[in-house]
Amino acid sequence: MIKVLFICHGNICRSPMCHYFFQNLVNEKGLSDLFFIDSAATSTEEIGNPVHRGTREKLRRAGISCEGHHAKQMRKADYGAFDYLIGMDSWNIRNMKAIAGGDPDGKIFKLLDFAGSGRDVADPWYTGDFDATWRDVNQGCTALLDHILKGRRPEGH
Repeated sequence: MIKVLFICHGNICRSPMCHYFFQNLVNEKGLSDLFFIDSAATSTEEIGNPVHRGTREKLRRAGISCEGHHAKQMRKADYGAFDYLIGMDSWNIRNMKAIAGGDPDGKIFKLLDFAGSGRDVADPWYTGDFDATWRDVNQGCTALLDHILKGRRPEGH
């Protein structure tokens, strides 16, 4: 089983958007029994809160449910439990490495690295632009699944 953890600052916008979009991609390809997918935050600010209404609406329009999601924080043990820990931006990556105690196994990646871009996924909490985030998530998650299925790592790893 391939275990993927998507991580952003609060676990209410970007990481749950990735979590549920990626799960949908995997389900559509009939691969759900091969994957365990989850999401978490680097901060404690939103712990217990549901998905942000902007993310919930983007997912709903795509026919994807995020019902029952409650924000939680990444734990040190997650580093050992997951094969891929996918951050949304450089700040998340720094915080993920701090929580994990480093990245000795090379499992921490920025989402858009898989799409050949070093760009951060813009945080719609600040920008209000859930459309741009949705495009980034689609591009990044599709490329991530392609890399996993082909057994490749993004450049630089």
